[in-house]
Amino acid sequence: MTPDTKGYRPEIDGLRMIAVVAVVLYHFGLPGLGGGFAGVDVFFVISGYLIGGILWREMLASGRISLSRFYIRRVKRLAPAFFAMALAASVVAWFVLLPFEFREYGKSLIAATVYLSNVLFYRGAGYFDIGAENKVLLHTWSLSVEEQFYIFLPLALLLLARWPRLFVGFLWLCFAVSLAASVALTPSHQTATFYLFPFRAWELLAGVLLAIRSHGRAPLRARAWVSWLGLLLVVASLVMIDASRGFPGWQVMFPVLGTVLLLANGQAQNGVNAALSTRVPVFFGKISYSLYLWHWPVFVLSLYWRGSYAGGFEAVLWMGLSVVLAWLSWRYIETPFREMRAPRGRAVLGALAVPSAVALGLGALAYLKDGLPTRFDMKTQAHIAASGDFLQDFSRCYTPGEGVFDGVELCPIGPEGAPEVLIWGDSHLRAMKEGLELAAWEASTPALIIWHAGCPPLFGVSKTESYATPAEDAACVADKAMIARDMGTLESVRDVLLVGRWSYYASGTGVGLDEDNTIALSGYGATGNTAVLRAGLAATLPMLEEQFGHVHVLEQMPELPSYDSREAARLLAHGRAGEEEIAARATVALAEAETRYSLAREAMSAAPVIRTWDAVCDAENCTALQGDASWYFDNNHITNTAARAMAARFAPLFSGNLTYE
Repeated sequence: MTPDTKGYRPEIDGLRMIAVVAVVLYHFGLPGLGGGFAGVDVFFVISGYLIGGILWREMLASGRISLSRFYIRRVKRLAPAFFAMALAASVVAWFVLLPFEFREYGKSLIAATVYLSNVLFYRGAGYFDIGAENKVLLHTWSLSVEEQFYIFLPLALLLLARWPRLFVGFLWLCFAVSLAASVALTPSHQTATFYLFPFRAWELLAGVLLAIRSHGRAPLRARAWVSWLGLLLVVASLVMIDASRGFPGWQVMFPVLGTVLLLANGQAQNGVNAALSTRVPVFFGKISYSLYLWHWPVFVLSLYWRGSYAGGFEAVLWMGLSVVLAWLSWRYIETPFREMRAPRGRAVLGALAVPSAVALGLGALAYLKDGLPTRFDMKTQAHIAASGDFLQDFSRCYTPGEGVFDGVELCPIGPEGAPEVLIWGDSHLRAMKEGLELAAWEASTPALIIWHAGCPPLFGVSKTESYATPAEDAACVADKAMIARDMGTLESVRDVLLVGRWSYYASGTGVGLDEDNTIALSGYGATGNTAVLRAGLAATLPMLEEQFGHVHVLEQMPELPSYDSREAARLLAHGRAGEEEIAARATVALAEAETRYSLAREAMSAAPVIRTWDAVCDAENCTALQGDASWYFDNNHITNTAARAMAARFAPLFSGNLTYE
């Protein structure tokens, strides 16, 4: 973000201002800036242009490059501000983050310190993963991409220094392969193409190749329309790019091309370059690295602590704090270290070792000690424990890439052997896994779990869901077609259990905290979710009974509209709610829960049901609070503790002695 330059060009700082302000405003929720995150791509091109130019000039001037001198410069310019931000963020995170989130923070602090956070965040994306709004160091993924690139580029230059034309040809080949892979794989592997260096390398290479092409030539002074076109492409990208259409992919070509045009024509006398070279854009450009570093932790931790902003004015205040911190960081940390006379490599490494050791040690402490839950009082710890009580061992799970059950996630539980029980369901099955697995082991019965989040375990039923993409909706249908095709291979199965969020499927909406989630079922020519659910059960149960003999349906646990363990823990930990208020949120009247479940119960009236409600309900209420523990993760998923406590009711299923009321 703050690379070396040869001959200061103020318009580049102005371009940095556009990039960083777009990112900051996007993160703080400014409407109309849907592609603001593409400011990072502008930074990538600028970085490649400046750093690549430095390396190319050094190689041509001396016939070699000094890796030690190069990395000393990188450390001096990047590390001090990063470690200052990381230390401040760690102190605040210690006081406000819940243990599960602080544990994940520790892991990300380790990864960011060794420039592997992009790999961590790529691998960490998942159904129950904490949201991006809780990842304090998420923004360091782009720094990791850059530093990985600056391992690749100098080494490639060293190996091919004798053959400059071959080196340039090699870079063009890498550029083409990286770009083609990004465009081709974004639709199917968007997380990988977003985070991983090989798919982002072409953006930095665009800058490097421009620097090489420009070296030794008179500065391009094309007509003003070149700069205006570049500015238009960049600004339009920041406004119009839509992540739902696939990003990076083909969409990122527009801000990259716009940045290349602006850099190439940056020394021409025109209105664009003049505007970018004025005092305000240059100021924000100079602090852009620090502003990028500081704004995201300020946003995440302030929003986490506050719950939500009171309005736009409060968001502006937090943005203002980000700018103040960025200026202080630039003035008193970045600048002094940048202007320091180049010390010897040993001194730089020694100075780097201390903050690195502190960051790695703090990260390891948070991770290995499970986020240090004793930072909070006992009344908060019940909800804290629930907020992290969903991590499970899925090492036995696998997804066949071809053949039988191609593309379907299969999870054997219990002893090894041909499965005698098949459990098929959605995320509620995953929440119940620990109890089912315990019962399978106690009965010494091999079993097989098939699960797909948000996908009703009913043949012939498709769905359109508000928080799912069309591809995810289609994957649900494809999975069920594969299950129907291959279930005949499970010859040893004698009992089947269907698990789902039946009230959601029957009503078409979530409840309380997730009432904005909607799902529309279709199939069998039926109209309305309840009718489709009834028709799906009427068709699915006989199909499974004909194949396996006995089919059972698990009664969905009652929903607690206002409860979320993470939110409850935060409210208690931050003093925004008392114990009685949280207990009320964790409880629902039995009559209200029955009303919510009535459509699903009606649709399943003919199905043999395994009852669950008595585990958390009495004659009047149903509650997540059982003894000293909370049994719910959110308002509809139970915890591993709850699932294990309910294992005994699954024993007849695995022993083959299940009877019905």
